[in-house]
Amino acid sequence: MSRPRVAVVGVGSMGKLHAEKLAELATLAELVGVHDLDPARAREVAQRLGVAALDDLEAVTRAAQAAFIAVPTIEHARVAVPLLRAGLDVFVEKPVAASREAAHEIIEAARCGERILQVGHVERFSSALRAVLPVLTRPRFIEAHRIGPFPDRATDVSVVLDLMIHDLDIVAQLAGADVERVEAIGVPVLSSTEDIANARIRFTNGCILNLTASRVSLEPLRKIRIFQADAYISIDFLGNKITLARREGAPDAAAPPKIVVEHFELDPGDALLAQDRAFLEAVRDRTPPQVSGEDGYRALDLALRIQESIPPLEELE
Repeated sequence: MSRPRVAVVGVGSMGKLHAEKLAELATLAELVGVHDLDPARAREVAQRLGVAALDDLEAVTRAAQAAFIAVPTIEHARVAVPLLRAGLDVFVEKPVAASREAAHEIIEAARCGERILQVGHVERFSSALRAVLPVLTRPRFIEAHRIGPFPDRATDVSVVLDLMIHDLDIVAQLAGADVERVEAIGVPVLSSTEDIANARIRFTNGCILNLTASRVSLEPLRKIRIFQADAYISIDFLGNKITLARREGAPDAAAPPKIVVEHFELDPGDALLAQDRAFLEAVRDRTPPQVSGEDGYRALDLALRIQESIPPLEELE
């Protein structure tokens, strides 16, 4: 496939961003149209980008060879499955679905049709994360904070599926083992689901993970701290900064070991653009996506285990 025709389904806050990135990636793909349940919103975005406002999913299947899905999470399967069955390659925003059953349905539709399915875990494309991967050996303790004010967008799922899942995808990869035990707590504040949550996860290799996610905090913070025997790594995703403290020398050596601290400031790059480019390249080259449906399912499954571990509010009183 040389330059696939692509459509965006759902042009709320994330969908608009994807449409704009696709317009920048015109050498890789042709953005042919957008679809939204709000026709006026679809027309506004379509007119601004010079593409068609598509009336329904059938129009999407006629116009496009691939689709970016940025509808509410509970609608992912309803939209993705018919598009995959119609022969389109699909990019779906994270989480891949709101339930394990819906995620399985999406993944199976892609498998049966031999379609490319990529899930939008954008932090995989962060320049900061990619910079520290070569330094990691065997993390023993990982701490992640992802907090910020209440978003000006739809929140149809809890903060675990909305925000924490970003870090779950990253740290489960860093831990390099299966989950042994999950403990969690969460509280709804401004919505009907948890708006702030904390989880403690133990992996089978002994690594401990502590995560906090909040969408009702005054100031934004997105940090991951990683502790291993010979180093401490702090990643500031908002500031695009890395602090690396490494031990030089061994504890039983003649000369006492010392700690050497280095600070790095990175080019923030554009993780969303890199992510969308990676999907289009996979579609063009017919190669596996960098974040597969199975990757998305693992993050979703762990997020749901956390949600299922949160006791009801009445049990906390």
